[in-house]
Amino acid sequence: MYRNQYDHDVSIWSPQGRIFQIEYAMEAVKQGSATVGLKSKDYAVLVALKRSSSELSSYQKKIISVDEHVAASIAGLTSDGRLLSNFMQDECLNSRYVYEEALPVSRLVTATAEKMQKPTKVYGRRPFGVGILVAGYDSQGSHIYQLCPSANYFDCKSMAIGARSQSARTYLERNLDKFGESSYEEIISHGLRALRECLPNEQELTTKNCTIAVVGKDKKLTLLDNDDVAPFLTLIEETTETPAAEPAAAAAGESMEQETTSQEEAMDM
Repeated sequence: MYRNQYDHDVSIWSPQGRIFQIEYAMEAVKQGSATVGLKSKDYAVLVALKRSSSELSSYQKKIISVDEHVAASIAGLTSDGRLLSNFMQDECLNSRYVYEEALPVSRLVTATAEKMQKPTKVYGRRPFGVGILVAGYDSQGSHIYQLCPSANYFDCKSMAIGARSQSARTYLERNLDKFGESSYEEIISHGLRALRECLPNEQELTTKNCTIAVVGKDKKLTLLDNDDVAPFLTLIEETTETPAAEPAAAAAGESMEQETTSQEEAMDM
C-alpha cells in the first residue's frame, strides 16, 4: 500500500526492513532469458537461451568469455552484464600480468560481488539489474557461482536463473546425483535438457537460440554456437517419450487385470 513512499531510491528502507529498488532489480533478472549452469567432477557447463528483439535483428549474446578458465552467462539487463563482464576480464588480465597465473574463480567472484554491492548503498545510484552465472575450473576443481543484484553470491552444484527457470531447477534437483561422474557429452546433455524445460510449449531448442560454454580439466574454455550445438541437440532428441509411455502402458495393464479379477469374483459369487 505504501510501497511508493519507500522505493524512490536505494538508500531508503521500508518499515519492514526492505529495499525495494534491489527487489525490482531481482525482478529484472526473473524476466531475462533463462540460463543454466551445472558441473561435474571434471567440467563446468553454461547453457543459455538467446533472444532477438525482432526477426530482422540478430540474437543477443548471453554467454561471455572472461578468461581461458572462466565464462559468465547473464540474465536481465544485457548492458549491465556487459559492463560487469568487462570488469571480470580486466581482473583476470591483471592477475596474469602481475602474478603470471590465472585468477582463482572464487577471488574473481568476490571482487565482482563487491563491485555490484557499491550501487546498493550510495544515493543516486541503482543496483545492477542483472544476474550472473559464473562457470570456471581452477586448482580447486570445477565451479558454478551465482551472482545476484543484491551482491549476494553462492557456490552452487547447479543453478538456473531467468524466465521460467523454476522448471529447469526442478530438473536439476531431480538429476543432481548424476552430474558428479558425468562425461563431457552427458553433462552438456543434462544442461540442454534443463534449458529445454524453460521454453514455452510452442518453442523448441535450435542451433540459433542456444549457446553452450564448457571448461574443464585439461580443457580451455570453449564456446559452442550455431552449428557446433547441433550434435548435442541430436543427443537430447533421442530421449523420446517412451519412458512416459511405459508407465501409461503399465497402468493400462493393471486396470485390465483389475477388471479381470472383478469379473472372476462376480462369477464366483
